[in-house]
This record gives sequence, structure tokens and C-alpha cells, in this order.
Amino acid sequence: MTNPELKGILAAVVTPFDADGNVDIAGIERQVDHILGGGAHGVVATGSTGEFYALSMEEHKTVNAAYAKAAKGRGFAIAGTGALTTEAAIELTEAAAEAGSDAVMTLPPYYDTLNFEELLAHYKAISEAVDIPIMYYNLPSVTGVELTPSQFAELGRETNVVWYKDTGGDVTKMATVMIDHSEDITPLNGWDTLTFEGLALGAKAGVWGGASFMPGLAGELYQALAVDRDLDRGRDLWKLINPICVFLEQHNYAAAIKAGVSLVGVDAGGTRRPVQPLAQEHRDELAALLRAAGVDVVSN
Repeated sequence: MTNPELKGILAAVVTPFDADGNVDIAGIERQVDHILGGGAHGVVATGSTGEFYALSMEEHKTVNAAYAKAAKGRGFAIAGTGALTTEAAIELTEAAAEAGSDAVMTLPPYYDTLNFEELLAHYKAISEAVDIPIMYYNLPSVTGVELTPSQFAELGRETNVVWYKDTGGDVTKMATVMIDHSEDITPLNGWDTLTFEGLALGAKAGVWGGASFMPGLAGELYQALAVDRDLDRGRDLWKLINPICVFLEQHNYAAAIKAGVSLVGVDAGGTRRPVQPLAQEHRDELAALLRAAGVDVVSN
């Protein structure tokens, strides 16, 4: 298995829908052009931002394949393959590998909370079936699974899990993994309002929905903190970015990111029910925050 060295800001991308509610392939190409052309370094498809839970199996595969094709040669393409069963996760992972994804991000089955032995068996089965690097999607608020630093390390040693996206919000735990278990697994930041802390700690990459509509600012922050080690520049940028991140965490995330991409001119349609689009008053609030940060807003 070849492990790509993930660096930079990986945009957690939306799934565009057309006026009839179908997956919009041309919309995916527009998202990739905007994100990778604007300063971000890759895309992560069909995660929470991509409404994976609202997609059929075939739609899920189609979206992952379209993002992999659009990003090829331009940036990292990581496919979300989280599912309720091991068999479904394997099927999605096999399809993503065949479509040319660089890696997959796999959420643990999230209805019945798994114990660690079950979790390990799940990821071992995927690793044995498909030879592709895996990013563990650490989202305890949804899965109910809280791993210790040593369990993260064991997961990395025993499976094809190379990285984990930390959407758990525990910076201390992430730092412990970085310091004590860096040979086994690499943590990546995945909590918007902790992006500054994660990059300043030394995270090699971040998975960030906001990069879908402000890729330039996201790329600048990464350059300042992770490459140039310029904390003063990073702080100045974070003063502009953090209010946007706080806003995103106060609303349905997929709806808020779809509002953001619409505001900057790469509309991706609505969200699938029961999730509702962001109300106009909240769109106006987001538009004002983007303008204050220097992001061009084409319409409210």
C-alpha cells in the first residue's frame, strides 16, 4: 500500500444537487475548480458535509468517483466510505479505490455503538478487502465511540488506518497522539474552531468545510502556521476566520456550507430533507462575516 503524504487544507465538500434533486456532476467540477484553484490542497467527499447519510449506494459511489476524477493531478481526493455495516463500507471503499481516490475516510457504524474489539474488527475487514490508505473519521458525538490515545495507535498498527480526522474537539488528546504515537497514526484537525490550535500544534493537514467557500484564506492560514511558522500572521488571519467558524458550528453544518458556496458563486443546490436550507437572515449574517474577512460575496 502506498501512503500519500497528506499536507495542507482538505476541503470537506458538499454534494451538489440540481433543480430536480439529482446529483449534479457539473456542480462537482465547479466545486473542485473553485477549491483547488483558490488555494486549498484537496477534497474530502461524502462526509457529513457531503450528506452521505442522504445518498443511495449508487449516488454515494458516483459522487466519490466524480470528485476523484475532477481532482486528479490537481490535489488530494479522499472518498467518504462510512456505512452502517462492514459489508457496505467495503463495497464503497472498493468502488472508491477503483475510481482513483487517493484514500478513503471511513466513519465507524453509528447506530449501535461499537466496543473497541468490534471497531478494530471492522477496520481490519476493510483493510483486508481493499489495499488503500484509510482515514478514521473520529466523530464521537455521532458514533458514541471515544478512543484513547493508545487505542488510536493500536488501530493504526493493526489496520490500514494511517490518519484520523479529529472531530472530537479534544486538543489535549490530539497532542498526546502526536507526541507519543506518531509512528502509528497521524491526527489531522477536523474541528473548525480548533483549526488554529491544530495547525499550531503541528497537524500536517486539516479537513475543513469552510475551505469550500474560502479556500484562499484557508490556504493562507496553513502557509502561515504549518509552513512559515509565523504565529503573528496566523493570529491576524484567525481573527478574520474564527467568527466564520463559530457561525458554522451554530447551524446545521451541511446547510451552512451550502449557503457559503452559494454566496461566493458556486451554488450547489439545496440540502436533502429533512435538513432545511439556511434561513435568509442567517445567510445575510454569513455574507457579512465573509465580507468582513475579505471574501468576495456575489449575492445574498
